[in-house]
Amino acid sequence: VQLQASGGGLVQAGGSLRLSCAASGRIFRYNNMGWFRQAPGKEREFVAEVKWTDESTSYADSVKGRFTISRNNAEKTMYLQMDSLKPEDTAIYYCAARYNNLAKYNLWGQGTQVTVSS
Repeated sequence: VQLQASGGGLVQAGGSLRLSCAASGRIFRYNNMGWFRQAPGKEREFVAEVKWTDESTSYADSVKGRFTISRNNAEKTMYLQMDSLKPEDTAIYYCAARYNNLAKYNLWGQGTQVTVSS
């Protein structure tokens, strides 16, 4: 199973970007899909999570109301719509997967760089 993130880029503050995470293989063994990010000099942090099996989602407080996570089961793809971007959103964004709510994230894709200019 592999994850491939894409969609990063350079955008001005207030702008929008949509990240995609395409999965291959038996991805549905991993029920929970998430986005994380890591800014220079900082630890990796949770951004948002969605499940393949229901509509439940969760978000970090820092992105609530600005970011929207979604998935398309038929395409085995997860998305992160990022609106009202701020310079502090600048980071490498990673998609990841875990088996369920009790498991740790143990499948990671490569990162995609998001840079927000002021």
